[in-house]
Amino acid sequence: MTETMTSVQNDALHKKNTYIFTGALAVLLIAATVIFGWYVLAITAVSYAVSFIVEILFSKFRKKELDYGWMVTPLLIALLMPPAIPLWTVGIAAFFGVFFGKNIFGGSGKYIFSPALVGYLFVLISFPAHMATAWIDPQTADLFTGATPLNLFNRGLPLSYNMLDLLMGNTIGTLGETFRLGIIVIGILLMVLKVSDWRIPLSYLGSFFVITGVAFLIAPDSIGKDPVLSLLLGSILFGAFFIAVDPVTAPVTGKGRIIYGIGLGLLTFIIRNFGTFHEGVTFTIIIMNAISPLIDNKTVKEAVTSEEVAQ
Repeated sequence: MTETMTSVQNDALHKKNTYIFTGALAVLLIAATVIFGWYVLAITAVSYAVSFIVEILFSKFRKKELDYGWMVTPLLIALLMPPAIPLWTVGIAAFFGVFFGKNIFGGSGKYIFSPALVGYLFVLISFPAHMATAWIDPQTADLFTGATPLNLFNRGLPLSYNMLDLLMGNTIGTLGETFRLGIIVIGILLMVLKVSDWRIPLSYLGSFFVITGVAFLIAPDSIGKDPVLSLLLGSILFGAFFIAVDPVTAPVTGKGRIIYGIGLGLLTFIIRNFGTFHEGVTFTIIIMNAISPLIDNKTVKEAVTSEEVAQ
């Protein structure tokens, strides 16, 4: 009876956290709509429509009810998109992410890689011209096909944005990454409410900040970049607070999650400074998703051994 009640309570808590997390993402979506216009809602609608169809078909095939957590992935996919992306590209990203990234592994709680990132990476690599030129400048509301702020920053070129622009989302970027003040505030709130584990965002952002800061002191004219601006450019804040914290793809122990976060920070620094793609967050999280079971294998054994010794 106790075990049954515990299972029911855990399920209720997970459902509650899922709804809170979805609501947090919805706030960022509203902010993106204000910044970039009503087309944002069309992007979201396509992502949800395609995802819903795939989820329904899999639920029918498995003869199970549609899981309440299905709503998170299409919202994440929409927020990962550039604001002027063709809708058919969004549909492909949603289909690939939900089909191959999630349901092919068994659905909610069983996937290996972040489904939203799987869909995003597929269209990023398959349709680079669309993904690299579908920007909107919020200051002029015009299409923009030039370099993003992160690209300029990595090349050592001056930025035309001040700190307030970066925090309030008055910059070029994807739908979810631009309103950085909102990302920080909502991300902290999710940690306070224990919807997400604080260890991953803090170890990720903290390690990236330290590594970038050391490089800035040692080699400011080459790989060294301003560590504060490095945190405020690209999708590192969005990735840390809303994607890397997925408990399905992250390690299960506290120690493992800190190691996971440090690995994220190190890999993001390496890819941003030495990789072909200037934004290293997406590739970093996918790589660390793959390494997560190895971290679990080590840290879970250590935790069990420590308990045995204590007893």
